Amino acid sequence: MTRFPDKFEPMLTASVGAERAATVVEALGAAPSVSIRLNPAKLRTCPFPDATPVPWSPYGYLLGERPVFTLDPLFHAGAYYVQDTSAMFVGHVFRQLPLQEGAAVLDLCAAPGGKTTDLAASLRERLGDRFSLLSNEVMRARYGVLRSNVETWGDARIGTVSRDPSAFGANALFDVIVADVPCSGEGMFRKDAQAVAEWSPETVDFCAARSRRILRDIWPTLKPGGWLVYSTCTFNHLENDDTVAWAAETLGADIVPVLADASPAVPTRHGYALLPGLVPGEGQYAAVLRKQGEAEPVRAGDPFTLFRAERPSAPEALPRWDVDRETALRYLHGDALVLSPEAPVGPLTIGYQGLPLGPAKNLGKRCNNLYPKAKRIRMDIR
Repeated sequence: MTRFPDKFEPMLTASVGAERAATVVEALGAAPSVSIRLNPAKLRTCPFPDATPVPWSPYGYLLGERPVFTLDPLFHAGAYYVQDTSAMFVGHVFRQLPLQEGAAVLDLCAAPGGKTTDLAASLRERLGDRFSLLSNEVMRARYGVLRSNVETWGDARIGTVSRDPSAFGANALFDVIVADVPCSGEGMFRKDAQAVAEWSPETVDFCAARSRRILRDIWPTLKPGGWLVYSTCTFNHLENDDTVAWAAETLGADIVPVLADASPAVPTRHGYALLPGLVPGEGQYAAVLRKQGEAEPVRAGDPFTLFRAERPSAPEALPRWDVDRETALRYLHGDALVLSPEAPVGPLTIGYQGLPLGPAKNLGKRCNNLYPKAKRIRMDIR
């Protein structure tokens, strides 16, 4: 049974009530769930037969057990993203906003990329390619993971940057900012024992102060009338409702209840909380702020150009040769390949079930494997 820090449960009770707190504590002792979200540009049918749909995500599925994702070529092709069901709730809140063609969106604290890819799918479904999504991660070590996941997802309207919130300047550029801020990580307790060990009231206070600094620094870049979706993967009121109330009063915003029916989320003073035990996932908090002032057409520069964003590489116009699962795994492992005699000779793209995996050069009797070394499978594929 997990042992929690002494002051965790009293703070949880003060934030969500005694009955819900007891439910959360009991749930945190259970095994975590596993779920995926499809990339609708690549896959429309869930490849796992035991999956059940996630009510608040049109492409989310809760799985009955955890497969070995590393050994699924569809995972490497970006056909789906492994994401907790609770984290998908931020995308659900985002989809309630009245987005217009040409919307400029900033995902401020984006690594590892789950919310970025969710936002991108929602924007593309609604606006086609008439949007820009700037995905930012200030920590350089985490930025590499974000960049790789965006590349695998493959949407050309995502650009990635690594900047501190204070480095975006003071020009009102964005129609929407999503700020899934770093937090005390109470929603990580089931998955990460270190998160439990590092929790303390002092950590909560530090995280709440940091969240406010992040919001204050990025606020000038939000257009008047623009929307900010604030979220955390923690449960306490200091980082959640109290911080939203501070932002509304200090920065000049209205708190907007965008969900007519929040179920199964619990409505809080200023937002919505998904709590373990009431939902299968790890928990999430989200709230929406609208910046005060009249929304006016603004000739703001292209965020991709202004911030020198990196973009997913355009796929080369090469013939694709689809292979079976065994050959796909050998390719992803970096092994030498021999393709069938019918395969075109010369540069080509190795594919699986109609989706590209990566480049190769077929010489006839052998095929040079050009899959990037940094992305290759390292585990035993037999």
